[in-house]
Amino acid sequence: MDSLQEIGGESSNSENTGNNNNSLSLTGNSSASSSAPTTPSRYENQKRRDWNTFGQYLKNHRPPLSLNRCSGAHVLEFLRYLDQFGKTKIHTPICPFYGHPNPPAPCPCPLRQAWGSLDALIGRLRAAYEENGGKPEANPFGARAVRLYLREVRDLQSKARGVSYEKKKRKRPLPSQPPPQLPPPPGAI
Repeated sequence: MDSLQEIGGESSNSENTGNNNNSLSLTGNSSASSSAPTTPSRYENQKRRDWNTFGQYLKNHRPPLSLNRCSGAHVLEFLRYLDQFGKTKIHTPICPFYGHPNPPAPCPCPLRQAWGSLDALIGRLRAAYEENGGKPEANPFGARAVRLYLREVRDLQSKARGVSYEKKKRKRPLPSQPPPQLPPPPGAI
């Protein structure tokens, strides 16, 4: 649990690029065990930045919070806080463009974080929590309230923007057939 205490040790800015060489090492990182130094993947860099950003949020919280006291309610607070930095126009029910994916004119509706961005963020933070020594059963990013909030945001945005978020049906692979036998060339017999 000591590594969970270190979450507030570094500051992060969500606008950082992938060139940031912070010294936080995530336990369980498969690239750390190889003998040749490799650069972390884009996903690993983003996960580290998200983890640092959440750590800063906890550190700046009034009163400051430690990760082991963090609950799903605090995660929801963090997600609502992030909405102010969103870039996705979410139409209100009274807006004439409510339900239109591509409105023909500007409107005063608020900008919010897109559901897909929030969903991906929670997935990265959930993984980072466990990589940094957190127990899966105590993971605040996997709390029921967080899952319900994400579902509510998805449904609200789907209606407001006229975009459906239905799961895509997987295409079943066709049964493989052996390649057709070519007749032997003339005179090969």
